[in-house]
Amino acid sequence: MPAPWQPLLEWWFGTFESPSEIAADKGRLWFGKRDSQDLEARTRFGGWVEQALAGGLTEWAQRPEGWLALVLLLDQLPRMIFRDSPNSFAGDLRAQALVAQGIAADFDRQLRPIERVFIYLVFEHCENLAVQNEAVSRYIDLVAQQPESDRTLFNDYLDYAEQHQQVIARFGRFPHRNAVLGRESTAEELAFLSRPGSRF
Repeated sequence: MPAPWQPLLEWWFGTFESPSEIAADKGRLWFGKRDSQDLEARTRFGGWVEQALAGGLTEWAQRPEGWLALVLLLDQLPRMIFRDSPNSFAGDLRAQALVAQGIAADFDRQLRPIERVFIYLVFEHCENLAVQNEAVSRYIDLVAQQPESDRTLFNDYLDYAEQHQQVIARFGRFPHRNAVLGRESTAEELAFLSRPGSRF
């Protein structure tokens, strides 16, 4: 009998084996902003997201794959289902705690490298410099563990983490979230937001 979280992991990671093939197949789902994808996330997995945000599905976190799926429900899918609203960040604190617990149990090292990207991405989403530093450190280690053929892909993820880290080091928060969260932007943040590539 397949695990309950299997449809989510298959949707998110597909059926290819190599990290490069998976990223090529799923990159637009992961990092694109398309209404059709957001609708599919809501239609297929919205019920699970609501359960996860309410503190449910904790039994999933007893196995590495279920832990990964629960992290996705708390961190990635709310950003799709509730895009451009405060609820898109509603699962962040629980996701961060869940990731820290799983890493302490060595769950991350029992996942495929491409899956670990989305575990460490939770730290990358945090508006705290110490947590950002942890994200960068995890990605550095992840890159070092990859064969040469996959280094370029994983270096891209590291570069993205370093960009997030630099924004938090400079502002202490992500300026592109200010409008959604009702925060007033400073003049320096507004100048930053006017530049290409300032919004993640």
